[in-house]
Amino acid sequence: MGVGKSTIGKTLANKLSFKFIDIDKVIEKKERCTIDIIFKNKSESYFRSLESKITLQKLKEEKVVISLGGGAFLNNSIRRAVKSSSISFWLDTNLDILIKRLKKNKKRPLITKKNLNYTVKKIYLERKKTYSEANFKIRCENLRPEAIVSKILDLYENTTDQI
Repeated sequence: MGVGKSTIGKTLANKLSFKFIDIDKVIEKKERCTIDIIFKNKSESYFRSLESKITLQKLKEEKVVISLGGGAFLNNSIRRAVKSSSISFWLDTNLDILIKRLKKNKKRPLITKKNLNYTVKKIYLERKKTYSEANFKIRCENLRPEAIVSKILDLYENTTDQI
């Protein structure tokens, strides 16, 4: 959440001449409202069910870069599908950087401004172990988006060369 998955994903897809899919945007388009509104009006469990269904469909496509929502990889079905059919990257950054970015964003259903520091740290610590199951971890602080994309491309190309 707030690490730059969509920004990095779009650039990466462009460089690879792949299609870019942002799962959160697909859900918002299908539901015709923001994720924040989905959480408020229909529940987090409704959102997670939809996220799972859509993500599992999109993972079957070829030549795509997919930006998963921050909680998607926690879902066992999604994680198994990603591991069996994709190369995954965990974009990790310093918590202070995340908090600074998220202070500016009002569309994150799992965080509130009054307990932002506590909530971001709690979510990060809860998800960290599962995120570490990604094929690669990219430390993003002090790197411009182009450098992150370059790192991912190098790892991706080296991995696909070995397949």
